[in-house]
Parts: sequence; C-alpha cells; structure tokens
Amino acid sequence: MQATEQAVRQIVQEVLTQLSSNGTSGNSTARSNGVSGNWGVFNDVDQAVAAAQQGFEQLSEAPMADRAKAIDIVKTMCDEQAEELGRLELEETKIGRLDHKIAKLHVIKSVPGIESLTTEAVSGDRGLTVTEHAPFGVIGAITPVTHSLPTLAANFVNMVAAGNTLVVNPHPSGANIASEGVRRFNKAIYDATGLQNLVTIIGTPTIESAQAIFDHRGIRLLVVTGGPGVARAALGSPKRAIVAGPGNPPVVVDATADIDNAARSIIAGAAFDNNLLCIGEKEIFAVNEIFDQLMASVGSNGGFRLNAQQVAQFTAKAFGPPKEAGGHHVLNRDFVGKDPAWLASQIGVSVPANTQILFGETDENNPFVPEEQMMPFIPFVRATCTDHAIDLAKKYEHGFGHTAIIHSKDVRTITKMGRIMNTTVFVKNGPSMAGLGLGGEGFPSFSIATPTGEGVTSPMTFTRQRRCAMIEDLRII
Repeated sequence: MQATEQAVRQIVQEVLTQLSSNGTSGNSTARSNGVSGNWGVFNDVDQAVAAAQQGFEQLSEAPMADRAKAIDIVKTMCDEQAEELGRLELEETKIGRLDHKIAKLHVIKSVPGIESLTTEAVSGDRGLTVTEHAPFGVIGAITPVTHSLPTLAANFVNMVAAGNTLVVNPHPSGANIASEGVRRFNKAIYDATGLQNLVTIIGTPTIESAQAIFDHRGIRLLVVTGGPGVARAALGSPKRAIVAGPGNPPVVVDATADIDNAARSIIAGAAFDNNLLCIGEKEIFAVNEIFDQLMASVGSNGGFRLNAQQVAQFTAKAFGPPKEAGGHHVLNRDFVGKDPAWLASQIGVSVPANTQILFGETDENNPFVPEEQMMPFIPFVRATCTDHAIDLAKKYEHGFGHTAIIHSKDVRTITKMGRIMNTTVFVKNGPSMAGLGLGGEGFPSFSIATPTGEGVTSPMTFTRQRRCAMIEDLRII
C-alpha cells in the first residue's frame, strides 16, 4: 500500500511538472512538493531559495544511498556528456579551448563525495562523545565565467555530499550552460531518487540577484568563486563566506632545474584552457644562468616567441593605462581566454598551427607580470640569482596565498620558496594542474578558497561540527 501511494505521488508530481513547463514561466514552482517548472531554473531569488530549502529538507530525510546516487548521477552526466556540454560552454562564453572544456567536465568524476566525510569518537571514564560533520543548509554560490558548469558541478558534488543544497548565481556570460546543467542534473536525480531541487539557479543573473543571495535570510553560507570584486563583496557580507579569490601564480626556475621538463610544464599549465585556470602559470622568473636555454626549450615545445617590439605592441593591445595614478592597468577583456593564433593576429603576426602559448622576455614593469591576465601569453623575467627570483615571485604573487610553482632539483631551495610563498597550492617540477590531481596526486576542485583559508575545497569544507555527548554510558572498554 505504501509503495502504491508513493507511485501515485510521483505520477501526480510529474503531471504537475509537465503542466508547469507548458503553461507557466520558468520561475514557477509546483506548490505540492517544490518541483520547479524548469527543473531548478528560476528568475526570482526568493523562489530559488525556497525550492532549495525544500530540497534540503527532503535530502535531510533521505538515506545516504540517495545522496550518493545523486552525486554519481552528476559525475556520470559530466563524464558521458562532456563533449556536448563543453561545446555548449565554449559557444556561449567564447573563451578557452574545447579540448580543455571537455577535460574539465571529465575530471568531475574525481571530485570526492560522501566517502570523505568522517566521524570522530572519544571514549573514556565519563562516557562517549561523538563528533559528526553536519550540513549548513542552503548554500549561496557565485560561479565564474571561466569554468561555469565545471565549478557548479564540482560544488554540487562537494556540497550535496555534505548534505547541503545550493542556490547558484552564475556569471551572466555563462548562465545558459550553467542553467542547462542544472536542468539535466535535477531531472535525472528526480527520476532516479525522487529528490528535488538539490541545486537551483538564477537563470538571468544580475548584480542585484547576487546581492539578494548575499542578503537572504534563508542562505546559511556563501561560497564565492571569482575575481577581486566579487571576492571583496563576499568578504564584506555578515554571513560566513568561503571565498575562492584571485591568483597570479609565479614560476621560479633555478640553475639546477630540468630545463626541458620546466619548459613543457610551463606550456602545459599556461596553455590549459588558454590560461583561464586561477592556478595557471602567469609569469616566469628564471635565473640568468639558464634563461636563454629555457627560452629556447619553450620555443621548441610549442611556444612562439615574440620579439621585444612585438611584446610591446601586444602589451599595448592587451592593456590600457591605469585609470588613476598607481592603479591597475586596464585589461582588454576581449583578449581573455583567446587562442594564441588569434592573439598574435591582433599585432599582425602569424604563428604555426600547433602553437600552445605566446611568450617573450619582459622586465618586471610590464603589466603582464603584476596583473592576473588569463590569456596564453607568458612574460619571462631574468633574475640575477635564485633568491632574487623568489623575491620577485613573492612580490608579484601579491600575498594572495593562492599558487606558486618552482622548477629545481635543490630540496633546500624548494623548501625555502615554499615557506616564503606560503600559498595554498605549491607545485614542484610539474605543471600547475598537478596541484589539483591532474598529473599529480590528490583531488580536483574549481573553488580554491585562499582569502578565507579553507584551501582546495572538499565535502568537509561545507560542514559544521556537531557534537553529541553521552555521559557515563556506552563505555565498553
């Protein structure tokens, strides 16, 4: 009888969903059980939060097996539909590389799920105390244009594994692919488990909708992945915020380095999705002793070297002057994430078809050195010695504490730089992606919380401690 009632409820819910899809706008909600008329896509923040709250309540009552199934559905869809979804993201955002858009979706299967949750117990003369890691509730998430769907999917896995649901305000330039992902995820999860609205999204995001999420009483935690502006806004919120802010990862290459490995690694990291990754190699500080050898190796492994005049021309195209004295150079957003061939063509230069990055020698005053520029042109700066290179790396990482990379066979030098930089991700003798499990050990994440200190996020990041103490009982030892 109970199974029959459940079947009837599911049929009614499906009929209501179909009616809502055919006869109402995408932000409507079927009042019976919170099924979105457009599978989690809303244009009203209050409705999105209310649906996610209903989803959280339902998830809280569901067995862990359903939670694991929902996560597996998202991982499988990202893996099996990576080519289609990656192409849709590239067509919408028009930045990055298709092969790497696809790769970023494939890697979602490596994001940890419920298996990473732990429970601690202490037993003694006075009883038993158990500490569990409980969810916050509904999380408000801001996602970037650089990795719109991968960030959303990775956050879904991490946050839902911890028992939360999420409301997403995507970057407007990546809203369509993010919304498409939400629709697909929610429908597949509902069909398999009956769970609804584990993720909701603002289909037409604005600054106002982001602020509404920041301020909403129903949002228990903010998670922001983006540039300096949105990071500052989140840090200014009275709510607890986990903030994945900007980076400007420097690379140091000393005289002991394997030069060819350093060159290949720099190219692999800087070329990945046309250098949109926040951990990607942005500027190189190489000691004078091996500088020319390194430049030659980069040139023979897929890099195209611009001469001094071409570097100056390209820099003038990529950056405008600061709006105020001492301010940042103004980045030409049209250049972000574009292919090397397109970038070179802007100064009348043709490059071979297999070119992975553009590069050239600059001094430290070139805007490409201090600015997080997110394009496959890499400045190489001469350093007089290893200490000078590390000092420059420290200066131009700006204290973000995000990512730093070194190529060296000297363990003492590696240790020294690691301590001085004190970054969340520190990669030795490999490409930047190795710090996220892509060619190195560990697991990936597209939200690396540096300003607030959580680091590479995982399900445990999105939990709070809940302690239960039993006094004088249950001690069996």
